[in-house]
Amino acid sequence: MIDRLEFLLALSREHHFGRAAQSCGVSQPTLSAGIKALEDTMGAMLVERGSRFRGFTPEGLRVLDWARRIVGDARAMRQEIDALKRGLSGTLRIAVIPTALGITPQLTTAFRARNPDVRFSIRTCTSTEVLKLVDDLAVEAGVTYLDNEPLGRVGTVPLYRERYHLITATDSPAGRLAAITWADAARLPLCLLTPDMQNRRIIDRMLKAADADAAPVLESNSVSVLSAHVRTTGWSTIMPAGLARALGLVGDGRISAIPLTGPDMSHEVGLVAPHREPMMPLTAALFTEVRRLVAAGRLSPGVSDRHDRKS
Repeated sequence: MIDRLEFLLALSREHHFGRAAQSCGVSQPTLSAGIKALEDTMGAMLVERGSRFRGFTPEGLRVLDWARRIVGDARAMRQEIDALKRGLSGTLRIAVIPTALGITPQLTTAFRARNPDVRFSIRTCTSTEVLKLVDDLAVEAGVTYLDNEPLGRVGTVPLYRERYHLITATDSPAGRLAAITWADAARLPLCLLTPDMQNRRIIDRMLKAADADAAPVLESNSVSVLSAHVRTTGWSTIMPAGLARALGLVGDGRISAIPLTGPDMSHEVGLVAPHREPMMPLTAALFTEVRRLVAAGRLSPGVSDRHDRKS
């Protein structure tokens, strides 16, 4: 039963029979047979039939909800027994929005110091994907926005507030400013994240509030692409200054982080995990470590809000 419920979760995550089977380490016929056996047990169709995945039936959605609880409990039980026998071990999987990458090493380094037998798997994705992965138990935790769009039923720990800066060449006219308005920043040749990223949706709202339009010359879903373009000093971008520092953009005197004003707003970024008691041991240990770091004031997005330029 647990294996069949795992198949259902994989199908929810991948929306493709072949990829779901691959993620479970079985053949597609085995996955299909397992889901059919689950349907026979439940006495109801759970998956819309067709040559491709078409979605879940109403009964399938309810079974999927129960599957998350049951599989989560089973995994938590196995983790707890393993921890009692051998101490905390295994792989801690964390999904992170791109703009929060700068905080990730602080979390993993502190956690590993206390739990040396734990490995990590970090993946970057949109805020929507973070919550989906958390919901489907594909990761133990996520780092995403807490106060901008609905989160659903998750446990949270606030980490820091994300503030936005214009990242531009220091020797440009804007690079010498102590601050710049959103409207003035919109007139520059900007490269921004794609609209499916929540950070971009935040930026679009801020520009609209300043009666300016987001018309970037270049869009990408990769912060590395934005970083590479800004390094040429011919492009500018808008991102949290902490991310710019993590990417090595600011600090050498060539690129500056200029605070954006009018409006001046920030958004809270935090740790999220499935809302369940008891938590899985790996997740519980991560939450404990993060709360300790927050209480000690040892978490920082990487750079202050002031004009950051090498003196």
